[in-house]
Parts: sequence; C-alpha cells; structure tokens
Amino acid sequence: MNKKLVLVVDDSAFMRKMISDIIHSSAYLEVIATARNGNDALKKVMELKPDVITLDVEMPLMDGISTLKEVMKMAPTPVVMVSSLTKSGADKTIEAMSYGAVDFIAKPSGSISLNIKDIESEIVQKVEHASRANYKLSINTSPSIKKKDYKPISSNRPIIAIGSSTGGPRALQQVITKLPIGFQSPVVIVQHMPKGFTKSLAERLDKLSNVTVKEVEDGDLIENGKVYIAPGGNQFRVKEINSQLYAEVKQEQPVNGHQPSVDVLFESVAHVQNCHPLAVMLTGMGSDGSKGMLHLKKRHPRTIAISQSKETCVVYGMPQAAEKTSLVDYVEDIDNVSDVLVQKIQKKR
Repeated sequence: MNKKLVLVVDDSAFMRKMISDIIHSSAYLEVIATARNGNDALKKVMELKPDVITLDVEMPLMDGISTLKEVMKMAPTPVVMVSSLTKSGADKTIEAMSYGAVDFIAKPSGSISLNIKDIESEIVQKVEHASRANYKLSINTSPSIKKKDYKPISSNRPIIAIGSSTGGPRALQQVITKLPIGFQSPVVIVQHMPKGFTKSLAERLDKLSNVTVKEVEDGDLIENGKVYIAPGGNQFRVKEINSQLYAEVKQEQPVNGHQPSVDVLFESVAHVQNCHPLAVMLTGMGSDGSKGMLHLKKRHPRTIAISQSKETCVVYGMPQAAEKTSLVDYVEDIDNVSDVLVQKIQKKR
C-alpha cells in the first residue's frame, strides 16, 4: 500500500514532533517533512508535493490563513488546519474553511499543547480522511449552476433542517448566503464542530447573509427568516409549545458519537405538529442524520429530503447514507440546494 505523504507545519518544534509521531502511528500515513513557518511550508509544498498538509493557524512571518491561500493558488492540496481553542483561533479557522481547508483540529490546551496525545485518534482520522477528500471542489470559485424549476409546497408552516460535517462550513456558506430577505421558513442546523467554533461559524455566516444567523440558545423562539446553528458540545432540539417553536439546548450524551447530532435534531422536528419539513443532508463523514430522516418521513410523509451530490461533496458519507434510505427526493449539486429551498418555500402569487 502506498502511504499518503504528509507535511506538518507548526512554529513549535515540540508540536511538530508530537504531531509527526501521532501521524506516524497510522499505517496509511507517512510524514514526509515538517516546516516551521509559512514560507518554509510553501518551499516544501512545491519541492515535495505532499498528499495532505497539517497547518497551524497562528505562526510568525506568514500565518496559516496566508499560507493556505498561497497553497491553494500554487499547488492545491488537502489541508487540515490546527487551531487553538481561543476566539481568535476559532474565527481564523472558520475563515480557513472558506478558503479551501478540508477540516480542522483544535489543540486541547493552547498553542503548545502538552496533552496533544489526548486527541491522537482524532488527528489520525481527520488527516486520513483529508487525504482522500474531494478537496478541489471547496476552492472552485466559478461553479456552473443548473437552473431547474421546483414546485412550491402548499403548506404555510415549513421548517428546514440541515445536517453537515466535514466540508460543511463551506457548503453552508454556499446555501445560507443565497437565502433572500424575508425568507418564509426557519432554518435549524447541526454542523459537527466543537464548542466555540460554532459561534464563530454563525457570526461569519450572519455577516455574509441576507438572513439572521445565530448560534442557538436554549429557549430561543424559532422564527421565519432566521437560521439557528447548534452550539458545539450540546444537543439541539426543536420543541413545540402552544403552537410556537422553541429551541431546547442541553448538554447530554453524544449520539452516533456526536454532540450535536443531526439525528437528534431531525427526530425533534419529526414531533412538530402540522409542519412541512425539508431535510437537507450536506457533506460529511459517517451516517448521522439518516435515522432522523427515516423518522421525519414516517411521521410527516410529505417531508422533502435533499442530499448534496457526490460530485460536489468534500466527503460523501452522510449524503450517501441518506440516499441509501431510498427516501431522498432530490440529489443536488451544492450550488442548486438554495434554489430548491427558495422555490419550495416561495408563496404562489
């Protein structure tokens, strides 16, 4: 088996050594070189042509964002960002996702994390998956959009529920930023991310969008024209009280290994009375959300299920699992997903 070659970039010699040792534990990966800053990294990218790069967000001389942009211009390569758990680190990591990074790893205790071994399995898994990812799609700036006509739903109480994971921040940006002012449905989202990063994602999408986007809080009223993103480390459910919809946000046990979990969100929407759900499954690893889609279709047979096409997914796992239920109504390129939602929700004149 030909191993995938990895370039490890970090300004700390200790972190370079620890991350390299962790990656070497994988039978699938081999660290071909390390780099101490962005300039050093760019030289080695051009010289060694690695299959995947781990890239520290905070570095002197040339930071991770600047390095990522140059890599994507010079030699597009799957990149996993390595970030601190600070607000600044989270903001820059979410920005990196929009520039083509496949995924990210959060250092457990600051820029020099002595306990980095605590997340050894996460590092190996994410780097392995990144090396196989359809990463070039995340840097495509001029997609071809296929215009189609979709019949609007007749219900006046739609609710859109979206699940996403690896590659999701970029995909969500492509969907949410195209929703119009006055959009006549609430949008509830689970994006697999740790605490802190979901707030940065919500704030970034809010700045870029016509609709209001926020990290949801327990007790929030769920209203049309607003987008609610589950906070990392908590389960997010939609609850109906006196015909109004509210958010329930609680720290519980992970479901399918995830907190928040798409299945938990979808199943909660299934228990809302007299609504017309639209369930959207975007790029991500695993199968979270497919069971929830089954619940939605069982309780609300008119549920419209949409999955992102394999050709436009960074990782096809979650959409593929949804499609295997045979309940998906539309398989769409990411650039068409917002068109489906807008046309389905628009009112007849």
